[in-house]
Amino acid sequence: MSENATVNDLGTVRISTSPKEKFREYLATQNMRLTPEREIIVDEVFESHEHFDAEELSDRLKGGGKKRVSRSTVYRTLESMESAGLIRKVARPNGSEIWEHDYGYPQHDHLICRKCGSLQEFQNEEIKAILERQADLMGFFMDGHRLEVFGLCSDCRRTPKRAHRKLDMI
Repeated sequence: MSENATVNDLGTVRISTSPKEKFREYLATQNMRLTPEREIIVDEVFESHEHFDAEELSDRLKGGGKKRVSRSTVYRTLESMESAGLIRKVARPNGSEIWEHDYGYPQHDHLICRKCGSLQEFQNEEIKAILERQADLMGFFMDGHRLEVFGLCSDCRRTPKRAHRKLDMI
């Protein structure tokens, strides 16, 4: 997992089709097939719920003793997995992006620290209700939402403790 990501236990959503099978079905609609390399990538991504970037995933695959998967295949497969609704990107304050599960994982939002890049997941039914009311007022059918809140985490808000220099003690 990205060193600065915090995953709260939000549970899971009951799914009728495995991520691999859902991806196979999506690829078929694109006249593509689930190659052994793509299958390895799907398995690795869904092995556990972790936020990751493409480089981390590529390095894990390289170091895992699994069949070698090219970096370009990792990037292209992640884009296809996003199109299939399996994963989604989460923005980072530095402009980079990380990926997370979307399929089989409950609706949730993120608190993202602008200083250290830490990411915390949370669920809040009040936010969901406010958004549903607003959508209804505007005649909009809401089937989901995505909220990324940027600011400073509690660690980054603390005043830094500095060691006293010898000259300060005179």
